Amino acid sequence: MNRWVLVFAFVGLLLPQSSAVNSRPVSAVPGAEGWLRVRTRNFTLIGNASEKDIRQAGSKLEQFRVAVTRLLTADAQRQNLPVTVIVFKGDSDFQPFKPLYQGKPADVSGYFQTSDDQAYIALAADGQQTDPYRIIFHEYSHLLTGDRRGRLPVWVSEGLAEYYSTFSARTAQQIRLGGPLPAHTQLLRRQPWLSLTTVFAVAEDSPYYTDGDKKRQFYAVSWALMHYLMTGKDGRYQDRLSDFLQLLRAGKATPDALRQVWQIDVATLEAEFRQFLRNNSFPVQEISFAEKIEFDERAEVAPLSEPETQAYLGDLLWRIHRTAEGEQLLQRAIAQNAKLPVAHFALGKLRLQRQQLPEAKEHFRQAAEADPQHYLARYFYAFTLQQQYVDEYQFIAEFPDEATQRMRAALDAARQLAPDFPDTYRLLAFINLVRQEQLPEAVTLMQQALRLAPERQDFVYTLAQVYLRQNQFGAARTVAERIIAYGEPARIVERAKWLLGSIADAERAHAASEALAKQKADAAALAAPGRRFTGEQVEGWLTRIDCTDNSVTLTVNSEMRTFKFHAAQRGDLIFVRYTIDVPVEITCGALLPARKVIVTYRSATQIPARSDGEPVGVEFLKAGSS
Repeated sequence: MNRWVLVFAFVGLLLPQSSAVNSRPVSAVPGAEGWLRVRTRNFTLIGNASEKDIRQAGSKLEQFRVAVTRLLTADAQRQNLPVTVIVFKGDSDFQPFKPLYQGKPADVSGYFQTSDDQAYIALAADGQQTDPYRIIFHEYSHLLTGDRRGRLPVWVSEGLAEYYSTFSARTAQQIRLGGPLPAHTQLLRRQPWLSLTTVFAVAEDSPYYTDGDKKRQFYAVSWALMHYLMTGKDGRYQDRLSDFLQLLRAGKATPDALRQVWQIDVATLEAEFRQFLRNNSFPVQEISFAEKIEFDERAEVAPLSEPETQAYLGDLLWRIHRTAEGEQLLQRAIAQNAKLPVAHFALGKLRLQRQQLPEAKEHFRQAAEADPQHYLARYFYAFTLQQQYVDEYQFIAEFPDEATQRMRAALDAARQLAPDFPDTYRLLAFINLVRQEQLPEAVTLMQQALRLAPERQDFVYTLAQVYLRQNQFGAARTVAERIIAYGEPARIVERAKWLLGSIADAERAHAASEALAKQKADAAALAAPGRRFTGEQVEGWLTRIDCTDNSVTLTVNSEMRTFKFHAAQRGDLIFVRYTIDVPVEITCGALLPARKVIVTYRSATQIPARSDGEPVGVEFLKAGSS
């Protein structure tokens, strides 16, 4: 999914996202000869602005990133989504690379675009329009405070993002946060305040998050409440804010978390908060750090070739739905330099989006070959190869051996390059699931993926599938119910509900199969030599059968001695054979050759002298068996 957020010259105006496509050709890259690339610890910055302006943009973003992550709880996860910043010299150069609104470039000073593999920040350095950094900081804070460790309520997520959007750095060790946001303060003075009960209940499908006027009202109150928690009561709330957020991430309801952390209820907090709003004072928070958070002056700076510049800009264009222009630049870049990983990866994503799988796979292969450190190229190569086996019902029946080897090799390389990228673990586990092999390893892989991204319900669903494949029905049911309790995304919840029915069906089928197998095993055990009849037994060689009109006497030589068994009624004696070596009919008299048998007998009160018992059954064995 692609997402971009625009920074507009008019404060508070938000344009809808547009999927319009501008097919006009991109005649040239603006000032291609003057483009630079600056690599820092967390960003790749490119631009035709001056090196000073590019460094300044990098410095602000690095400072913001360090400040926000330091203000988060100690266990904050490092975000590994690559972020590329494009700094245009002026708005005229920026114009051809803005998102379209009603067929024309939007009147924006900057924007933040995210997708599943890449984030772009684009802005103009000339400062002719509104400062772009507030909205950029807002959106980047979502990336930094994202749900890697659990889901935050919407009011917290948006309130934090608005609060952090006021960031400014005074020195290399001191930052400023807070202060009034005019659009919010004016709205709060004009309109009735939302109750905190309403604010706490807002979800992503709520009108207060989707409807323009209500959304602005919700944002204003969420910002103001987070401001109060960060600065009010002389720091009482801020001191334990991380504990509060940790409980919310774990799924605790906001009223319960308030009671547990600060021993207050919603009504008490609301009374305090309303007084804070009446005072209409939003103090600035100044924070000093022991260590400097300045921009790394040793950052790598290098000129950017025209094909490289075209590759970056083409990648940006297709991601903001200016697809024809973006594809044109990417193809032009590869025509000039056939080994550009940025261009190949971008075209791979574009072909994958269009389901042109062979072409996508080849582009990912070339991107990985051109850049040995490009873990995403390896991951998407394996993912595209997997997609080639999806049928018309969106199911995968099998992975052939050769394809499996290639996918696993690419994913193992991706995992070594980026061990904290969770999707690699999921795809490796999914391969095992489809092939029904190494299922314990698949569980371990999914557990690792969920440690890295606990909010990913598609991961939880895969884990439930693995448990089901292992016939661990209780574990599969528990995990599926966890998805339903989480409540989103809707498509995964629906799958989980369907999976619960499949688990029940599989459990019944498995129980019936187990019962039938036991029944067969019991029958087989009863039919085995020596298990068919009840009584005392002797194993040996049957040498004679002496018969009268009604009775029969058996002579059996065992290793110990010779036995005589007498049956008064011939019809009560049952003969069973386990080998075709024994004829169907046995005649009375001496048996030549003697036959190996097990005789089951019981003691009898009225038997001839020298008889050892009354035979019940005679089982003829294959010679050499026992």
